[in-house]
Amino acid sequence: MPLRDLLLGLFVIAIWALNIIVIKVGVTELPPLLMTTLRFMLVAALLVPFYPVARAQLPFLMLLSTTFGSLHFALLFIGLEQAEAGTGALLVQMGTPFATLLAVIFLKEKLGPKRIAGLLLSFAGIIVLAGGPTLPTPLPLAILLCSAMGWAVSQLLIKRGPPIAPLALAGWVALFAVPQVALGSWLFESGQWQAIQQASWVGWGAMIYTAVMSSIIAYGIWYALLRRHPVNRVVPMTLLVPVLAVGLGALLMGDSLGVHKLVGGGLVIAGIALIVLNIGPRSRPA
Repeated sequence: MPLRDLLLGLFVIAIWALNIIVIKVGVTELPPLLMTTLRFMLVAALLVPFYPVARAQLPFLMLLSTTFGSLHFALLFIGLEQAEAGTGALLVQMGTPFATLLAVIFLKEKLGPKRIAGLLLSFAGIIVLAGGPTLPTPLPLAILLCSAMGWAVSQLLIKRGPPIAPLALAGWVALFAVPQVALGSWLFESGQWQAIQQASWVGWGAMIYTAVMSSIIAYGIWYALLRRHPVNRVVPMTLLVPVLAVGLGALLMGDSLGVHKLVGGGLVIAGIALIVLNIGPRSRPA
């Protein structure tokens, strides 16, 4: 890979790692479902007018908006409100093992020795994390793992669904997810208008970063790299996302770096490495 493309790939990885920290900061000022709604509104406004899709693709995009928009992103924002950024980043990476298991169950894919070892290492890492003090309480833990499952289900849908340009998919999924997440905010959150009025430039900047930098700029660069290079040269860089997120969480948020997090996180990343280097997932982190 040319140095320019390598640096672009690392730039994307840095954006996605920092995105975890930015979400954590943003939900301290804006309720998580409200922030997710505003994020989707901005993504849709910036992409939908420029990326039309066929009418026949709309039902698929509406379904994907439920699994990818409401389940993955909304639950990610809710979970990160109550979990350390680095730990949350590690838990969300479980989307890759979940996707592997779902592919075996529903797509009848075969598990080779490497992927079996990867699954075992990943789940062993979660067990080790569970023994440490940084793991969130059961509710946010379940929410973050459900977010990972939402990502996994979405990957299977994308794999079997119609071919849609990545930015068109991001824009239309965001558009259809807006009413779903807005309804959730209306039902389960309060003080939304006050939060909007009182949010500082930090809260608004966090929302804009997750929409523009993470979902549009990083997404666009990433798929340009995938078009120019073999998947197995590009996708392994995503393994750096949780590593950087843990480091940034410790540096910027004061997250702890105990033995359980380092060992458990290392096992999760090692397990995902075995899976990723074998199957090459088609999408990206949050």
